[in-house]
Amino acid sequence: MTDFETSHRTTNRKKLPRRLIATALSLILLILLLVLITYVIIRPKKPRFILQDATIYAFNLTTATNSLTTTLQATISSHNPNSRISILYEQIHVYASYRRQQITLPALLPANTYQGHRDTIVWSPFLYGSSVPLATYLSGYLNKDQTAGTVLINIRVSGRIRWKVGAFVSWRYHLSVNCPAYINFGEKNNGIAVGPAVIKYQLIMSCGVHV
Repeated sequence: MTDFETSHRTTNRKKLPRRLIATALSLILLILLLVLITYVIIRPKKPRFILQDATIYAFNLTTATNSLTTTLQATISSHNPNSRISILYEQIHVYASYRRQQITLPALLPANTYQGHRDTIVWSPFLYGSSVPLATYLSGYLNKDQTAGTVLINIRVSGRIRWKVGAFVSWRYHLSVNCPAYINFGEKNNGIAVGPAVIKYQLIMSCGVHV
């Protein structure tokens, strides 16, 4: 074998891994392009959330320790407005907050929940927060709100979702939902007594949704 043939074979061996890498990169780019084209053509619409009601079992502010104890049940509905796209919900948590401070532990909704075309799902998680410390200024705001008779509590939903078109499942997207709940604690509250010191509020409030 001549030196030229040896050099030629060595060069071909070096080029082979490069060609394989180039081919693999081309296939990956092609797949990503197809996914992008599919996404642009279909344009999935984000789900619509509504806070239907909230049942307050406990909402007690202890001014001596600036702490809040909360027990409530929130009924939240999610509607898929897409006619050709399904939604997969993953690791969805629900919690309550007051002026951006979390006041309950997060409640985990059923994992890997599937939502079909134009389907509606209803969740009713219980939210608990026992003697949650509040900043001094928040305790003052809450005391004023209760004296005024109305307290704004935010029911927040956080997690990840995926879009599903046929056999294709998209990558994960972060889901953030904010549902305002105006709770009237005045003498003429707009709630319905469903037990001793338990009030149910029919709210029907649209929620802000970010995906």
